[in-house]
Amino acid sequence: MNGEATGLKTRIGLVLAAALALILVIAAAGWVRETRRAIGEEVRAATHVAEQWLNVLIAETLRDPDDAGAGPARLMAHLNAVGRLRANQLEVIGADGVRLYVSPESTYKSGRFAPAWFDHWVAPALPLRRFDAGDRQIVLRPDTSRSVLDAWDDVNAGLGWAVALLLLVVLAARVALTRALAPLAQIDAALARGADGLFDLRLPSYRVAELDRVAASYNRLADTLERTRAQNVRLEEDQAFAHAVQARLEEERRVIARELHDELGQGITAVRAISGAILQRCDDQPQIYGSAQAILAMTGQMQDGVRAILQRLRPAAADAGAQLDRAVANYCEQWSGHHPNIRIRWTASPPAAPVDETLAVTVLRLLQESLTNVARHSGASQVEVRLASVGGRLELQVSDNGCGLAAAPRANRFGLTGMRERVGERGGELLLEAPPGGGLRVCARLPHTPLPEDQTHDSDTR
Repeated sequence: MNGEATGLKTRIGLVLAAALALILVIAAAGWVRETRRAIGEEVRAATHVAEQWLNVLIAETLRDPDDAGAGPARLMAHLNAVGRLRANQLEVIGADGVRLYVSPESTYKSGRFAPAWFDHWVAPALPLRRFDAGDRQIVLRPDTSRSVLDAWDDVNAGLGWAVALLLLVVLAARVALTRALAPLAQIDAALARGADGLFDLRLPSYRVAELDRVAASYNRLADTLERTRAQNVRLEEDQAFAHAVQARLEEERRVIARELHDELGQGITAVRAISGAILQRCDDQPQIYGSAQAILAMTGQMQDGVRAILQRLRPAAADAGAQLDRAVANYCEQWSGHHPNIRIRWTASPPAAPVDETLAVTVLRLLQESLTNVARHSGASQVEVRLASVGGRLELQVSDNGCGLAAAPRANRFGLTGMRERVGERGGELLLEAPPGGGLRVCARLPHTPLPEDQTHDSDTR
């Protein structure tokens, strides 16, 4: 749109002005037509009376044929005595075409005439009347100038009132429009605050059906948006709290894993070393030898148990992703042992370069959540896991032949939300697809930034 938009009040004012102008034009056309008719009737009535009087006068003029000069003399005397006929002009023309008499001008508003354009509009076209009076001819010419002048004076007198009335109507319309459109300013202010995220204003009732419907709709919308915003704030707080708890849990797991490895693991190793030394020195003492063997076997079992606990607390990501493919394979194997009724196949290709620990943990957590959803909600009989490096990204796919996402309970959606958040934090993308054979395919693509050489060396050392 070019330029500033025209306001609603201005538009309504223009429409109202156009309507008033149209009404005035129609009224003016009607008034001109009616005035023309009235002037015509008035002049024709006066002309009819003048015709009757002239007929009588001419008959008297021609009454004495013996005295040719008496009749014309009486005719001229009567015409001079009458002077001017109303709304008509008399002329007497001799046999030789010379004008013998012209009635005087009207003294009514003498010297004044209506404008020619106005006279052209309202003056009717009336014919001349000619009468033969012996050796001369009388011409009766209708004169509408006085009636037209009266109409012009009426227009001038009424024009001031018409302008005053028009201004009054415009002013009243302006005031009425201002009052009628006043609620729009309040509605606009409420919408502007809503656009800024503030929904504290509520619109009142305006006692106008259309505006009340708009106000009610806005109030419902504001209530809904305010509730939604409050829910979003609570959700963000919950998510922040969940992230903090998760980070704390990860840290606690790492601490516990280190303590188990450093303290308990070293203690078990020491006990195994002592029991081994006892075995070497008591071959001739069967009772002590058997006890040492039992201690050695039990410490071996304890080491396996501690290793399993460490695996659950801190999966193979402890190698900073250098063996991420092995960690994925190990987890799939463990999961298969817990869910023998679901056949699982996995393909884990080693990453093109070592990955950092947080990325490895993210991949394993996504795998754990995906397989947990398969076991809990999908009703699948088989699942396939694939880990590969594609175009500088790590791609993890978990596909099953279960019921798919549509039939999954809403509780499952929170796990998917957490997965999306994990992937989003790493700048990746999470796709949920429906394979042609049914079920669900979860595909996570995560940017893979190779570790610096020094960190890779530290990881290998650990």
